[in-house]
Amino acid sequence: MIFLFAKGGVLMWLIALCSVVAAGIFLERLLHYHRNTIQTNEFVKGIINALRRNALVEALSICEETPGPVASVVKAAITRYDRSREEIQDAIEEVGLLEVPRLEKNLVGLATVAHIAPLLGLLGTVIGFISCFRTIAHIGSFVHVGDVADGVWMALLNTAGGLAVAIPAYVAYNYLVSRVDVLVLDMERAATEIVAFLTGSERPGNGPTKP
Repeated sequence: MIFLFAKGGVLMWLIALCSVVAAGIFLERLLHYHRNTIQTNEFVKGIINALRRNALVEALSICEETPGPVASVVKAAITRYDRSREEIQDAIEEVGLLEVPRLEKNLVGLATVAHIAPLLGLLGTVIGFISCFRTIAHIGSFVHVGDVADGVWMALLNTAGGLAVAIPAYVAYNYLVSRVDVLVLDMERAATEIVAFLTGSERPGNGPTKP
């Protein structure tokens, strides 16, 4: 492996650094999404059951103990349970505007790696071929394969390295984006259900003390 990096030149080390960055972002985001994924249907049912008993404090406690953006959105709605539909929806939108960027954190970095890795490989390829032609021009007509081998090694290794990093990085980016879409959809579905309940005939009464 060290031999390949030595033959690939400095750009191979940059490509390797890109792979480390991509792997770090992917694992961090994957763990983050795993921690924030919940059974949305069961969570919303539990909240609604608590609200039907006018147990607003219990409903808020469930939200606070549950990780993820879905719980944050539902909590924002519950804290305005006695307001109009528009005010509840405004509160949900405000929380959503904070939660979505948190879900998308570092995804731009992963997309950047997926785009620049093949470009670094292409640059290394060009440099390798420049080295080959410089050798040919210096030696003249009697050029042996060994004279240009280093330049060819550099060209091919950088091309392979750039693609080897870019392809999985691009796949990982698309996978993480799909996870974000699922979480956002869960947020929207939970928000719709809780707003419908809070503004319907079963909305909590004015008996309990407002949190």
